Amino acid sequence: MEQPNLSYIHSMSGGDKAFEQKLIGIIKSEFPEEKKVYFDNIEAKNFKLTAENVHKLKHKISILGLEKSYGVAVNYENNLIDGQTEGRTDFESILQIMTDFLKTL
Repeated sequence: MEQPNLSYIHSMSGGDKAFEQKLIGIIKSEFPEEKKVYFDNIEAKNFKLTAENVHKLKHKISILGLEKSYGVAVNYENNLIDGQTEGRTDFESILQIMTDFLKTL
């Protein structure tokens, strides 16, 4: 499984360390709540809201340089829209990898 990185954030910042830290701070503060809402909605089998949660989380997946994982999230989101949970295990593994990575920052 691919690992998160800060390459995209570095490329966006143009070397502005304050900007990088601000963006990382935003991700670190928003991600846990977005993840919690995702789990609440999937457990409630509210697939429409879960798809919306996945859609929001995709942006953080992309920002953390997880290109293949972004594709997994897109497929999972589409499955949820169709009322199916295929891809859930892979998506939730990505969330855990992101959680672990953010703890190191």
